[in-house]
Amino acid sequence: MAKIWLVTGSSRGLGRSMVEAALRAGDSVLATARQPQTLDDLIARYPERLHTAALDVTDAAAAQEAVRLAVEVFGRLDVLVNNAGYGQLLPFEQMTAADFRAQIDTNFYGVVNLTRAALPVMRQQRSGHIIQISSIGGRIGTAGLTAYQAAKWAVNGLTEALDKEVRPLGIKVVTVEPGGIRTDWALQAVKDGAAILPDYAETVGAFHGMLSGFAGNEAGDPCRMAQVIVKLAHHDNPPVHLLLGSDAVLMAEQADIFRQAQDEAWRDISVATDHMPSLPDAARLAEADAVLRQEQFAALSSLARG
Repeated sequence: MAKIWLVTGSSRGLGRSMVEAALRAGDSVLATARQPQTLDDLIARYPERLHTAALDVTDAAAAQEAVRLAVEVFGRLDVLVNNAGYGQLLPFEQMTAADFRAQIDTNFYGVVNLTRAALPVMRQQRSGHIIQISSIGGRIGTAGLTAYQAAKWAVNGLTEALDKEVRPLGIKVVTVEPGGIRTDWALQAVKDGAAILPDYAETVGAFHGMLSGFAGNEAGDPCRMAQVIVKLAHHDNPPVHLLLGSDAVLMAEQADIFRQAQDEAWRDISVATDHMPSLPDAARLAEADAVLRQEQFAALSSLARG
């Protein structure tokens, strides 16, 4: 069955690739962006199935209007993709409070605004997919990306908790966590002209240099990623988390190994803080969580095969 999509941040990069992939799959899309005229060429090719609208995701009222428009134009809303976002690479100490908050507003509260607007529609339908375009940066910490990654960690936490609330209602909430994508994201992130303080040269400065040299050579193909996301939107039991890109998989594995080793090294101190004797409920909760993760892994394996 053809799906109805609303995609934010559609003017370029992965957002535009997702719009094109959904249209090629026979779906219909309300594509939003700050400058929707960048999609006029696609409207000429898909006049019946593509509608565009200007949207600032930080405006909660505008988010409500975008969802209303999608339903008015196409009759329902099956897939919301929260893709709009950006990064700024600077030491936390050097980033202004206004710049830090602006990233949180776009990268996290933009997701909150659109998700809040879409939920009543999907709940009434008893169906829908909400796909958050997060990042491997929602699992790891990188010097220089404090605001961006704080927002992505928040998106991942929101996704996990919200999925538990709404999956019984037929709504699936998924966070997609790409590694590097061959778009202009890296160049935009490093374009700030502020000189990095010497004390941060070996941390933020080193990553700034690496990212600058890496731009244009990222492993991730936005077109292939978009095709996977379309597949995800048509899957009845998608995973809550989906890594995209070999670099994302490797970084996630390394982060898990480090975190488990650190937890184990401090285990005796951690468990010594319980009331005595230790609570059996904790073990039961851990066992239930392990079962849930196995089910999610099975769903992911099915998605990869299908």
